[in-house]
Amino acid sequence: MTIGILSDTHKKVGRAKRVIDMLLDNGAQFLIHAGDIGREEVLAHMERSGLPYAAVLGNNDRKLAGLTERYHLFKEPHYFTIGTVSFKLMHHPWYLSPDSDIVIFGHTHKFSLECRRDGRLFLNPGEACARNKPVSEAALLKIDTDAWEITHCQRRIKETEWHYNKKICERVPEHV
Repeated sequence: MTIGILSDTHKKVGRAKRVIDMLLDNGAQFLIHAGDIGREEVLAHMERSGLPYAAVLGNNDRKLAGLTERYHLFKEPHYFTIGTVSFKLMHHPWYLSPDSDIVIFGHTHKFSLECRRDGRLFLNPGEACARNKPVSEAALLKIDTDAWEITHCQRRIKETEWHYNKKICERVPEHV
């Protein structure tokens, strides 16, 4: 299973669509948005992908709060599973307790990855909007039986080519 993860698109719909399309082109089978979506068009693009997805409201998404019945949009933290893997999805990094196999968050606009010794994974995909730096970011997460494969995806906003950096994190048997 390959999961495409993005966050902090804000009102940059064109950049958000390019990120989502890149995730789809790289085999994403599920999409996750960690908040600060900014515009309904981003949710609509995720919906049109035909893939299952989950998104959470961020601190800049007050205008989208009324759309939780129309899209797979939730308040944080949102807990769900894909297969046997448990996820906690949030925007703010305020709920970083290790109560799921994978904890995904946004808000900081900085990519971060923590592969814990207990096999749990904490991931922030960085900013898709390229607000704090001239780079759009996202992540691909491949779930294998014995490892998480995380790919940090980056594209300079004046360029068309994406750059990919992979890291493998072991899964601990009790979390497999």
